[in-house]
Amino acid sequence: MSGINLLAVAVAALSSFLIGGLWYSPVLFGNLWNRASGNTSKAGQGHPAKVFGLSYVFALIAALAYAGLVPLQGTAMSGAIQGAGIGAGLVAASFGINYQFANRPGVMWLIDGGYHTLQFALYGLILTIWR
Repeated sequence: MSGINLLAVAVAALSSFLIGGLWYSPVLFGNLWNRASGNTSKAGQGHPAKVFGLSYVFALIAALAYAGLVPLQGTAMSGAIQGAGIGAGLVAASFGINYQFANRPGVMWLIDGGYHTLQFALYGLILTIWR
């Protein structure tokens, strides 16, 4: 873990947390995702502090794992491309397997997989330029 810029990791996690708020809002894909999932109410979503707090902790874990496992070299663009590859090729593909067995709609996989592809592209971008 030596050599990891913990501030960059925290900012990377925050960036994905913020983009997720927009991604899953009614402005972008929130309404479509809710319809596809059958979730038409806010009941049972849990306390916002718990939901947002744990979401940030998981984003922080993912950003820290990225910083610790992926070589951070090259340009901002190469970092973003590398991150997008990880998001699409590992995270979204893994979601795809789970969604098939859970019989979830393909549109949910596209939305969730797209979010994680963007999330890891941001990780790659931020962690590469802010070593």
